[in-house]
Amino acid sequence: MNILRAVIGVSALTTLSRVTGLVREVVMARVFGAGAANDAFEIAFQIPNMLRRMFAEGAFAQSFVPMLAEYRAQRGEAATRQLIDRVATLQLIVLLGVSGLGILAAPWIVPLIASGFDRVPGKEALTADLLAIMFPYILFISMVALAGGVLNVWKRFAVPAFAPVLLNLAMIGAAVWAAPWFARPIEALAWGVIVGGILQLALQLWALSRIGAFPRFDWSPKDEGVLRVLRNMGPALLGVSVAQVSLLINTNYASHFGTGAVSWLKKADRLMELPTALLGVAIGTVILPALGAMRSRKQDRAYASLLDWGLRFSILATLPAMVVMLLLALPVVSVLFQRGAFTALDTMRTAPAVAAYAVGIVAIVAIKILAPAFYAHQDLRTPVRIAIRVLLATQVFNLIFVFLVFRHWAPHHLHAALALSTSLGAVLNAWWLYRGLIRRGLYAPAAGWSRFLRHVLLASGFTAAAMAMALPAGQWWLDAGEVQRIAVLTGVLGVGGMTYVLMLGLMGYRLRDFRRRAEMDR
Repeated sequence: MNILRAVIGVSALTTLSRVTGLVREVVMARVFGAGAANDAFEIAFQIPNMLRRMFAEGAFAQSFVPMLAEYRAQRGEAATRQLIDRVATLQLIVLLGVSGLGILAAPWIVPLIASGFDRVPGKEALTADLLAIMFPYILFISMVALAGGVLNVWKRFAVPAFAPVLLNLAMIGAAVWAAPWFARPIEALAWGVIVGGILQLALQLWALSRIGAFPRFDWSPKDEGVLRVLRNMGPALLGVSVAQVSLLINTNYASHFGTGAVSWLKKADRLMELPTALLGVAIGTVILPALGAMRSRKQDRAYASLLDWGLRFSILATLPAMVVMLLLALPVVSVLFQRGAFTALDTMRTAPAVAAYAVGIVAIVAIKILAPAFYAHQDLRTPVRIAIRVLLATQVFNLIFVFLVFRHWAPHHLHAALALSTSLGAVLNAWWLYRGLIRRGLYAPAAGWSRFLRHVLLASGFTAAAMAMALPAGQWWLDAGEVQRIAVLTGVLGVGGMTYVLMLGLMGYRLRDFRRRAEMDR
């Protein structure tokens, strides 16, 4: 299997997902702006998304996908499909209960995660109503994650990568066409989330039926494989939960920073998902099953080589992305969001958060490559210990930046302090994961890393200089017309892209240098 081709294919579909996600954010900004209603939606949407990251795409995927790859490699198709049936049955029953409890508990959950909302009359109640509508999304999206894990092990990467597009389209349709029919228009978005979850699940189940892996009801919670998945989920859940606790703390902080702060922070976060998902999710999706298969066959050299390839390829692509987002935060936000209900003031408040998040782009993508190296060895405890240290470090950063630095020097950008703390935490996370792999002897950097880093840094520096010379002053982006802003930003990005490719070419790099083939189980 050509790993680079698989990564590019998944990246293309993941990019489609993130592009439609950006269109969704653009539409939401135009229709709802960054006011109290949008703040309420962002908080309510965060809860099922948090549970999705913790249980579905987090702990569950980290424990289930490597084990499924092991079953398929060592036990055959019948045992693998039985494992799918039994895990899916248990997951369905548990999630039905969780969804019901979440709907009932919504009024008590909101004050815990957005304690600042009680300062605005009706804001807390609206958030609770939206959360009650959207809580069942965790059921649909968790079953989607299970189906996606199965499809990835079967090397069917396209459908899981495309599925999020359906959520984005459903939410876009809800904002554009359904919102005017609701007394509280923001409720249309909540129902759009539910419709999107149903559409994603329907697509994944269709894809499973095509490979003969459509889950059947098989209640067997004491099955050996099911128990192993649950045991492995324990430490993985703790690790993922640590990251989500940090996110909840940040959100709670932001709820006290005034109306709009939550929306500005979320808009910046969603914008940064494009470069991080373009490579991080794509490489991680392709590499995790490959690493699991290599581990089961004890191919240690191939295992280390694949890690090295993933890290080099990610740095080659994410370092210039970091430069672009640091330099072009204001232009990008103005072009994407500044229209309709999203004002120039919203642009000025969102841009610093984008720049702060940009600091962690390289690290965030590296984590998505380094962490699967531990999961492939079914070592979930080391990432957990690192995650706990990162949580503590991030909160120390929050105290320093929010209360000592930004409160005195940039009081209108306290939400950006939270983004900067998150980015620095990601840098520490990536570094500690990297050191952990080396100390355990799971990875040794191949020859040529120093030369490679020098060249990429040099190319990125020339790219930054070229874009800076072509960039108008900051106020221009707030005052210029929409067509002008789009045209100038396109030109600046074109200059940057050509400069980077030219510099790499002059130093002897070609895309074919990063081709890689790996023997993976069928």
